[in-house]
Amino acid sequence: MSALLGQIVSQLTHGNAVRVASIHEELTTQEAADILNVSRPYLIKLLEEGTIPFVKTGTHRRIRFNDLMEYKRYRDVERTRAINEIAQFSQDAGLYD
Repeated sequence: MSALLGQIVSQLTHGNAVRVASIHEELTTQEAADILNVSRPYLIKLLEEGTIPFVKTGTHRRIRFNDLMEYKRYRDVERTRAINEIAQFSQDAGLYD
């Protein structure tokens, strides 16, 4: 518990927003887009492609917080992998001195 509080305080001291949510909480498309720091239309494209699971409540799409965080972790790992690959390519090509 104290480790969690330490992480929360650390994020707040760095000026980051912190949100505590149940993993079963359902988010609106705007809330999900804000968490991922993407536009709402881009998020809807991801939903419609099946990249992130969602349910429809009437005409509204809802995304489970846990599903969104799973996608975010995947995206972050892929982003890091791509950056490392580019850095390695640049190093191999002699672009770093």
